[in-house]
Amino acid sequence: MILPIIKYGSPTLRQKAFDIDRGDSFLELAQNMILTLKNANGLGLAGPQIGVLKNIFVIDTSILKEKGIETVEKVYFNPVIIHYSENYVYYNEGCLSIPGIYEDVQRPDRIEVRYRDENFDWHEEILEGIVARIFQHEFDHLQGILFIDKLSALKKRLLKNRLLEIKSKK
Repeated sequence: MILPIIKYGSPTLRQKAFDIDRGDSFLELAQNMILTLKNANGLGLAGPQIGVLKNIFVIDTSILKEKGIETVEKVYFNPVIIHYSENYVYYNEGCLSIPGIYEDVQRPDRIEVRYRDENFDWHEEILEGIVARIFQHEFDHLQGILFIDKLSALKKRLLKNRLLEIKSKK
């Protein structure tokens, strides 16, 4: 089932999410999030973006296949970033909750992460490039942080009217 995506201005996007417990049933939610993400032609979708304040997000890079990017389609439960590299890179980011706005954001190019899978087993991985960036962007959503929070004060001022427009349509 395709779920509605919450837009900028909703207080839900600014709240911290909570861990998923072993007894929680989130497999159906994860599948619905993947369908929603594919339908929206996005790269990542976090629980708070669909009104679920739980530590879950999905990544799907299949729309970047034509650009030579490896396809990653994955669900992350209770993700944690263990380590950030000291090398930062800029990349143009957007967000399904902030439609039509794309800006360069600086983030570490490599991270070490830990997360639970669909069987609630822990995994640790080192992520690089676009997958590391998407992971960080979605992880920020779980903390109530949006990519526009990482922009300079000048950029934020320049985007103010466009953000107010999105907020008024939510």
